[in-house]
Amino acid sequence: MTVSDEERIARATINLVTEPGDVRCLGLTRELGGVRFLEVLKEQPDLRSEFVAAAGRLASAQPERVLEEAARRRIRFVVPGDDEWPAPLDDLSGAGMLHARGDVPVGLWVRGPLRIDRLDPAVAVVGSRSSTSYGDQVAGDMAAVLGAAGRTVVSGAAHGVDYAAHRGAVTADGRTVAVLACGVDRAYPLAHQQMLDHLGEHHAVVSEAPPGSAPLRIRFLARNRLIAALTQGTVVVEAAVRSGALNTASWADRLHRTVMGVPGSVISAASEGVHELIRAGGASLVTCGDDVLELLGASGEHLLDVRRAPEGPRDRLSIRARQVLDAVPVSSPAAAASIARVAGLGIEEVELLLDGLAVDGHVERLPSGWRLGEEVRSTIAQ
Repeated sequence: MTVSDEERIARATINLVTEPGDVRCLGLTRELGGVRFLEVLKEQPDLRSEFVAAAGRLASAQPERVLEEAARRRIRFVVPGDDEWPAPLDDLSGAGMLHARGDVPVGLWVRGPLRIDRLDPAVAVVGSRSSTSYGDQVAGDMAAVLGAAGRTVVSGAAHGVDYAAHRGAVTADGRTVAVLACGVDRAYPLAHQQMLDHLGEHHAVVSEAPPGSAPLRIRFLARNRLIAALTQGTVVVEAAVRSGALNTASWADRLHRTVMGVPGSVISAASEGVHELIRAGGASLVTCGDDVLELLGASGEHLLDVRRAPEGPRDRLSIRARQVLDAVPVSSPAAAASIARVAGLGIEEVELLLDGLAVDGHVERLPSGWRLGEEVRSTIAQ
């Protein structure tokens, strides 16, 4: 299903004259449709203060020209009802608002060949702009594992963790999407121009803000809800107590998506916010991409073995045999009766166990008694 030209132009107009995430305007557009809400803006602009501001911009809005110019630059405007519209975004209609932002976008501007209705399964990897080398490494390695496993890695193209996540996915030949707070034709930050051009050529760059829009602070808060909604789960790698990444995690929680956090050093300010999120039960602890795959996978998929230390020869012994082995002297031989007293076991049982331990080299018998075997003694000496 594809929407009519009239509805698309109406939604483009609303997009040009309202702010991303404006819950009043977006809510009514969702309920009434773009054409009808645009009539409200024109005919009853004084209903709400938000409408007055939007109506004042209508005279200068040129939706047809903007759409034509966008198409010329291979930027498409995807709206609800289009075949490419990602259904998970519709969950935003029931997720409330944060910082006065929320609801379903009237449309999204997309640059790049990757269709945004085919991102699933997708995972958001977000975190601090002032990340540590530890955070960058974890984010990059995690994104590489997720990308290699067929997951689309979604992030915000910011400095730090976001950039490391995109880079990790690209390195693994995985899919990755950057969701921006500015127009998809702008590089923000400017230092990431090359990466954003690469994503626009081979993956996808997405924004709710029209082409040419500047990255205003409030638009980052609106952007975060899209990152959370487009994905099955959100991983926060590093985040201070005040962090935009925690805002994304809050949206993921509201949308009933899986929220995950990577622990850092307990003395690192860059991880304080993540630690609080985990401590409060707001996030599952993950340490690598395989942990994320297990959490998000279908039942029985990507199951991990419980991590254990390598098994040693002693681990295969029975409890009684270990009890006897603990009572055997390291170097000065002792009689079986003496070992039995120390072990607290009967002499006959101890003699049988000592014979068995000798076969495996755990102990050795000398004319004067028993002591630990040569290999065991060398291990203790080390």
